[in-house]
Amino acid sequence: MRKIYLFTTSLFLLTGVLHSQEIRMSQKASLEQVYGEVTESKSLLPFNDLGIEFGYVLYQAEINIESEEIVLELENVRDYAVVYLNDELQGTVADNRKRLTLSADPGKYTLKLYSENIGRITYGPEILDNWKGLFGSITLNGEEIENWTITILGIKDCDINNLQFEDKVENPLPSFHKGSFEIVEPKDTYLNITGWGMGEVWINGQYLGSYWEEEKQQSIQIPSSVLVKGKNELVVFDLKNNKQEILRLSDKPVFK
Repeated sequence: MRKIYLFTTSLFLLTGVLHSQEIRMSQKASLEQVYGEVTESKSLLPFNDLGIEFGYVLYQAEINIESEEIVLELENVRDYAVVYLNDELQGTVADNRKRLTLSADPGKYTLKLYSENIGRITYGPEILDNWKGLFGSITLNGEEIENWTITILGIKDCDINNLQFEDKVENPLPSFHKGSFEIVEPKDTYLNITGWGMGEVWINGQYLGSYWEEEKQQSIQIPSSVLVKGKNELVVFDLKNNKQEILRLSDKPVFK
């Protein structure tokens, strides 16, 4: 199995003013470092059957592509998943779009679906139908895909400070990214995540929150209380690798 990696760099700010500054990412660390329990199953399993209520799960299966027209279709996507053939990004599926046309030459591939739950219903008639993850049938050109390796990804629970990083590692798969910047005086600011996909953010080891490119707001607030004088470390996990290497600081929220 190919390794999946995380990114680091440094940026020196001469004043306490943080807005409009760039943080370039240049190091990566393997996502395999946060692999959790692995389950082998003939069919897809929802998060509930894996013993988790939220987070990220990797679903993998070996497939054989025999034609140029390749249509992947899922019965249930709760709520979002990024689809890869080997290490090539194919696109995304979601609760409101469960069909995806794949692009690949005939041959054998590892189908990888990285799934995340966006939230849970807390009211209304659908409150009892609150399963998360991927479950039900999944077909390739109408043929059922079976024999899945399902891996819990302990992303939100991991100790960011214990991850091992490497310089300039090329890998198109989902990854954590790490960068650093220096300030003289901590001030409230925002992290502009425009151009990135979906993921989580930490500053100096403290979890700040999540982001998604499909949301109207494209920034995460960084309170001055989590910043320190001198060097500050930023870690981002991005589920959909949009091949971005730069994040920006802003003095105000960023919206589409």
